[in-house]
Amino acid sequence: MNKAALIEALAQRTGTGKQDAEKMLDSLVELITETIKRGEEVTITGFGNFSAHNRKGRVGVNPRNITEKIEIPTVRVPKFRAGSVLKKSVRS
Repeated sequence: MNKAALIEALAQRTGTGKQDAEKMLDSLVELITETIKRGEEVTITGFGNFSAHNRKGRVGVNPRNITEKIEIPTVRVPKFRAGSVLKKSVRS
């Protein structure tokens, strides 16, 4: 399901127009993004947790020249951890 299909389904389920559904979806994504960018966690009970974590730097291999080692720096990455209700519904 892509964003357009998600907006369509959200509009049908909430009984609103597509423009309102798109605003709701965009606002939710922006709010989650801003919150994890500040280093906080977003928890939607039963669905999951959104957070940001630091991935440690490491030494890697240059794919163009496998004998050359490159330094991969520490980077901050988004993380999603599925909640118990979501896990159970996917299993069955």
